[in-house]
Amino acid sequence: QVQLVESGGGSVQPGGSLRLSCTASGTIFSIGAMTWYRQRPGNQRELVATIPRDGSGNYADSVRGRFTISRDNAKNAVYLQMNSLKPEDTAVYRCNAGAVVSTTPYKYRELWGQGTLVTVSS
Repeated sequence: QVQLVESGGGSVQPGGSLRLSCTASGTIFSIGAMTWYRQRPGNQRELVATIPRDGSGNYADSVRGRFTISRDNAKNAVYLQMNSLKPEDTAVYRCNAGAVVSTTPYKYRELWGQGTLVTVSS
């Protein structure tokens, strides 16, 4: 079964840092863009950062300069380094990716992680 598994969430004080990880497992032939979303309490899901297979990340204005997205294609993994965290960064963070899971026949699947909670509070 192809799935995304996240780790790295937790509680941190304002100004602190956390690093989220998301790894795809199962039979995967290739993965395209990988993206981190978050859903803050009482809010809709929002895109935090996205990174293409080969290229640089793009960020929401609210996190640009504080968060860094990176990936390791050999490990089918994406990371989110979060620095200078603020209380408004408190949310459930989920990773998303599009993956080719079969070539004969061709099958493409959009994958979602289960979510990891980040709490920023003093």
